[in-house]
Amino acid sequence: MTASETKSLAHKDDTGRVEVKSPDRPSVTGKEAAPVLVKLPPPFFVRLSQIAWVMSLMAGGVAIGYLLIIRKAQLPAIADLVKSVDGSRADVTYATAADIVFWSVFTPLVVIVLAQIAMQVSFANRRPNVRWWQFGSVLFLGGVLLITRELVAFGERGQPLDRILLIQLGLAVLGLLLSLLPQALHWTAREHDIRRGEPVAPVTDGQL
Repeated sequence: MTASETKSLAHKDDTGRVEVKSPDRPSVTGKEAAPVLVKLPPPFFVRLSQIAWVMSLMAGGVAIGYLLIIRKAQLPAIADLVKSVDGSRADVTYATAADIVFWSVFTPLVVIVLAQIAMQVSFANRRPNVRWWQFGSVLFLGGVLLITRELVAFGERGQPLDRILLIQLGLAVLGLLLSLLPQALHWTAREHDIRRGEPVAPVTDGQL
């Protein structure tokens, strides 16, 4: 406070004593409260993307379970396929090769499902660049589908597996495309949901 302001607040009473008035308190009304982090539901297209991904993961789980069920029935057919390439080996060699082919197809399917579950958690937490990982997983799944068609998913028992894998791939592509819509991109770029505080109400004497 300057000397002139102090002088304006001071005055003498009847006894000659100098009284100084305290300055007015600044107003606290009309000011916004601090922003608050809130948990808002994702936009509509983000929800649709998540639903498509979950359904794709469910289809992947069904494909894995079905592949295990038909394993013993498909091994002789896989052995015959290997034997058609080179028929000069012993039967035990073809049985072993068929088992290796089966697990070489089965393991990537399991890895893809587990990896995409982790990617969905990252997507829900708005991690940057997670869509690129999802895109890579879709391409990888497409490659595994083509290999599965050639080595495992043939015959009457293989047709249902081929269709389930196609459904899994289609739902994954749909989920990825929905997550690329502007509304979903803005939701990820925002990272956090912030609610602006309302103006502070004046404090009455009864609240003190």
